[in-house]
Amino acid sequence: MQSQKSKIDIDELRQKYLEFFQQKHHLIYPSASLKSDDPTLLFNSAGMVQFKPYFLGATPKFAGYEGIWHRVTTAQKCLRINDIENVGRTLRHHSFFEMMGNFSFGDYFKKEAAQWAWEFLTSPEWLGLDPERLYVTVYLDDDEAFEVWADHVGVPKERISRWGEDENFWPANAVSAGPNGPCGPCSEIFYDRGPEYGSADESGPNTGSGDRFIEIWNLVFTQFDRQDGGVLTPLPQKNIDTGLGFERLVAVMTDAEDAYSTELFQPTIRKVAELSGKAYEGTKSVSHRVIADHARAVTFAISDGILPANDGPGYIVKMLLRRAARHAWLLGLREPVLYQLVEQIIETMGEAYPELRGGKERVQGIIKTEEAQFLRTLESGIQRVSQLLDQLSGATLLGEQAFDLWQTYGFPLDLTMEMAAERGVKVDREGYERARAQAKEDSKGGKEVAALFTASKDYLGKIAKEHGETGFTGYQTMVDEAKVIALIHNEDETQKATEGEHVQIILNLTPFYAEGGGQIGDSGVLEWPSGKALITNTTKSKEGLYLHQARILRGELKSGQLVQAMVDPSRRETEKHHSATHLLHGALRTVLGKHVAQAGSLVTPERLRFDFSHPQAISPEEITKIEVLVNRWIQADFAVNWQIVPIATAREQGAMMLFGEKYGEKVRMVKVGDDENAVSIELCGGTHVRRTGEIGSLIITSEEAVSAGVRRIEALVGMAALSYAQGLRESTASAARQIGAKPGELSKRIDKLQSDLKTAQREISQLRDKLAAAQTGGAQSELKEAAGFSYSTVILEGLDATALRNAADKLLQQSKADVVLLASGKLMVAKVSKDAQARGAHAGNLIRELAKRAGGGGGGRPDMAQAGVKDSSKLAAAFAALPEILSALTGG
Repeated sequence: MQSQKSKIDIDELRQKYLEFFQQKHHLIYPSASLKSDDPTLLFNSAGMVQFKPYFLGATPKFAGYEGIWHRVTTAQKCLRINDIENVGRTLRHHSFFEMMGNFSFGDYFKKEAAQWAWEFLTSPEWLGLDPERLYVTVYLDDDEAFEVWADHVGVPKERISRWGEDENFWPANAVSAGPNGPCGPCSEIFYDRGPEYGSADESGPNTGSGDRFIEIWNLVFTQFDRQDGGVLTPLPQKNIDTGLGFERLVAVMTDAEDAYSTELFQPTIRKVAELSGKAYEGTKSVSHRVIADHARAVTFAISDGILPANDGPGYIVKMLLRRAARHAWLLGLREPVLYQLVEQIIETMGEAYPELRGGKERVQGIIKTEEAQFLRTLESGIQRVSQLLDQLSGATLLGEQAFDLWQTYGFPLDLTMEMAAERGVKVDREGYERARAQAKEDSKGGKEVAALFTASKDYLGKIAKEHGETGFTGYQTMVDEAKVIALIHNEDETQKATEGEHVQIILNLTPFYAEGGGQIGDSGVLEWPSGKALITNTTKSKEGLYLHQARILRGELKSGQLVQAMVDPSRRETEKHHSATHLLHGALRTVLGKHVAQAGSLVTPERLRFDFSHPQAISPEEITKIEVLVNRWIQADFAVNWQIVPIATAREQGAMMLFGEKYGEKVRMVKVGDDENAVSIELCGGTHVRRTGEIGSLIITSEEAVSAGVRRIEALVGMAALSYAQGLRESTASAARQIGAKPGELSKRIDKLQSDLKTAQREISQLRDKLAAAQTGGAQSELKEAAGFSYSTVILEGLDATALRNAADKLLQQSKADVVLLASGKLMVAKVSKDAQARGAHAGNLIRELAKRAGGGGGGRPDMAQAGVKDSSKLAAAFAALPEILSALTGG
């Protein structure tokens, strides 16, 4: 039995779950990106997140899938960091994990959910687990669930236990503590791994301190609406939301001690051991587990377009990466190594998530850049933390100090807390957050809200259910006849709209492109015999409906009206810029390397913006090569073709995909050039030119950094490029006229002027030094005494800061004074000899007090300091106070 289990195919196990529920008439729906569309979440952290509207009664119509689906099953990528400090330290915790789920939106309920879960787990046709080793828990007063398990499924009553809202209600403790909103009891299935995994105090699920009984599946029965005071009102629609942790399932099915001992993690752990020369030794090998877990999480996050950053989800990615890098450092690895683990992660997960394979070089490049940057400061950061902890007199490190470690060394709070905990020291997190808030406004990505769900109207779902998705004809034409199937005003359907009103218009078909893939939505007009509407933008709903944002210019528009839909001609310029982004992408990969991948874009009629992965600034020579290559491809007048193909075919042909984008089984593949010599193949739903010659030309206008490992290029094509070139020509000619040169000689003339300017500046500096020498000549014989120090003070005329410092240096050297104080205009400079410093004189402290007397401020080193004053008329009085200040500061 064990030998058979150990050989189980992980990918087959995942697919088996999905196919089981497909046989139960569920739609197999792709995982949502880790990047959550929910403003209350940093990441997608559960399978149900992408289905929230349908739990509230929205019509479950999914774009790209025919029909209405009240039953859905998924394998969802999830990321949670609420217990990050335990990841690696225990054998149970993970940051990234997969959640297998089956969902019912007002269809089946407890009986079917329980029966199917039991069938999948115990049937020899599926997993074939021993039913004698399965235990079930139910909510305290959920008699219905107890009856289902005992009478319909056949679980012995002694293996069914009841628990309170902290264990068997979702959300936990929702009855007494909230939040308000949809909730319900849950029922969990536990697997008995045997007494060798347990402890003496373990007698069943949720008991004792051992790991004998592990939860593998949670069935949530969403049947109540929690209201103020803990009142539970039955929902009109009862739902099922289940979650089966894939990592735990793999451990159970392979008889492994924990998920880290399975082939989900072992290829990565073996690589860590190889690189470090330190074998994995189970429980005590914390660093191996941290690295394996975090490398997997970061690889998936970056593949989904979540890049390392200083705020929001990107901050979590950076924190995970740096935490893993620190543990690699603890294993003795002093060079970037995490990027090398991407290979093992793809080996393990690439079959189920092919986007990992397509983004391999990009992900490796970003991880390597970020890790190298961190390693440059890690050692000094670790030393600084150690110093702070050595100097600490109490048991708490100040939050301000922890934040300074982040600002100065890029040392994450997580690592500071971990190092502090190793010495039994706590970190003041509240103080850290206060300090961080002062430096920069906190990210808005992780806001907490009072309710888990926000109800929304289902008018779009109902329209899609009745009429289907909007047909798009814009690939073939910019003018088409269409029928109005719905008018939306103030988030509700209306039958008519009159002159001056703003409405959303839904047509049965449309030539208007809906905003997406970086391309802006189309604008234009709708016309009918008695009226006209201006379309200002076009978007697409998740149900597949095109929403035309409109203002009625003339007449009255009613549902059912036939209209002439006409896209604004500026779309042609947008198409030029969009096709140019594909050429630019191809040129970047040709010139810079295959690690380059799109990280975002904006395509308008006026310009294009293209973000891409690359670890460093692009040199002027590289920009020239990229620009020349794109323009050669434009002049070659390549054909631009597209076709709908299976996504597997697109991958086989090497089509570039946008990271973090969810693709269906069929995709639109855009190819530039012929099949054998294509210069670009990308998955894209946007509109394009027919041949590259239509683009005209491309000019790159800027290149800059967006974030670590991501660059941005802005460029113009077509008429926008021509206008830009004409503007540059006019500016060049104007500049040449102003300095008396021909446009072709402008650079040489500017070099000459700069050389002349430097010469003049040197001469001016020399004259100022001579002026200062003349004015301070008599000061050497005018030394005064105060508090045991000799000093000289002089107010000069016409000197800048540099000349004033030079004069102070010279006067200190020639006069042999202990302290020299000079001023010119509103500037002050103080110099203090080494001997005077040893006796307590400090230039920075002196000038700070002196400047206050003239309404200014400043400071500096013990030997030299400078300040600015607001009222130069008070300089003499301030200088006169020097003896008093010297005496006060030195105790003389």
